[in-house]
Amino acid sequence: MTNPNQKVPKKIVQTAGRDRLGDFAPDFARYNDDILFGEVWSKNDVLSLHDRSIVTVSGLVGSGVIDSSLKYHIQSAKNNGVTKAEMAEIITQLGFYTGWPKAWAAFTMAKEVYAEDASAPAAVLTDKERFQQEIMFPIGEPNTAFAKYFIGQSYLAPISRQQVAIYNVTFEPGCRNNWHIHHAKSGGGQMLICVGGQGWYQEYGKPAVKLQPGTVVNIPANVKHWHGAAADSWMSHLAIEVAGEETSNEWCEPVTDAEYSKLK
Repeated sequence: MTNPNQKVPKKIVQTAGRDRLGDFAPDFARYNDDILFGEVWSKNDVLSLHDRSIVTVSGLVGSGVIDSSLKYHIQSAKNNGVTKAEMAEIITQLGFYTGWPKAWAAFTMAKEVYAEDASAPAAVLTDKERFQQEIMFPIGEPNTAFAKYFIGQSYLAPISRQQVAIYNVTFEPGCRNNWHIHHAKSGGGQMLICVGGQGWYQEYGKPAVKLQPGTVVNIPANVKHWHGAAADSWMSHLAIEVAGEETSNEWCEPVTDAEYSKLK
């Protein structure tokens, strides 16, 4: 059942539990948002989102749950790549095994969901949404903790917090961080792997290096540098901290508009 054209999915973020039951049943809300969706639905090494949607719709119809939750999961199935033809075949199969009235009710909801393609205008994506479709890692949330060290808007998404800390850092066009130094007594430094868009990396006193998908930058400890997006492009890179002894970060002056405008 796996859809071979499905992109590597990002981690699912769900807030419905806390929005509706956060005050009344905080534990249930947490299980719904963080465990069911944050872990089970986001675990795609064996079952893809495409396959999980089929299993979920089948389970709901079989249990006689023909309400808004079924419609939500039919919509999710559509978003996860389950085609109109697949959904029709799935519900037909369920009719024989779970009951004809249940299949009729499910078809009513499925027709509404899949009919939206013909009646609704195509969604207008923002630049951020279009860029998210180009990269396999999530853009993440606004990088507020380090905002004072950036010119422009950046975003941060943790990719791994175990063994080696890896973060996807995304820069809007023109966004760059200040000059800074990764200090270490020994070892230390940082690696950058560009995963989307176009950008720049520069060490103090040296020419800037263009970043594009696949570019790998090894930043030694105690070297002053900066990195960011090109003026006309979003850019994302993975930031990998290199283990070292007595490590610290020193943030320095911003990259001025005059310096930045010279990069072509």
